[in-house]
Amino acid sequence: MRDRRWVVFLIAVLVIVLDRVTKIWITNHVGIGQAIVVWPHVFRITHLLNTGAAFSLFEDFRSPGLVRNVLIAFSIVAVVVVLVLIWKMGRQLNATTIALAMILGGAIGNMYDRIRYAYVVDFIEVHIVHYHWPDFNVADSAIVVGACLLLLEMLRPQRNSE
Repeated sequence: MRDRRWVVFLIAVLVIVLDRVTKIWITNHVGIGQAIVVWPHVFRITHLLNTGAAFSLFEDFRSPGLVRNVLIAFSIVAVVVVLVLIWKMGRQLNATTIALAMILGGAIGNMYDRIRYAYVVDFIEVHIVHYHWPDFNVADSAIVVGACLLLLEMLRPQRNSE
């Protein structure tokens, strides 16, 4: 069996590059707090600076420096854990290793922002009927899709290796 870890790491790199390119474009073309309507009442491209965690959790916390440091530490631990898992399982290209690659790329993308800027650029805004989904970015999307793939893999019936 050929080692497919290079493909897994390539997927992670593609997620990082796509995340960086989109965040740079937003930063250069959409003013902070501004929005471009793509689909009225459903989808907008925005430019928000998120100093908190996912869904802007802890953004209003009294100690933003502490929140930033905890999030960076958590990201570092997550990246190390995912790297170890990829190294152990990455010889095969399957849903699990693709999911881990997406999570790795997303975690590194957002960690880069937190370390370099002390915030994460969020720019995808979705409204579903009367519900406003918290703004997010490509890295967030990769992490969520990767986590959903892992969940589906865990719930999928396993074949007997007889």
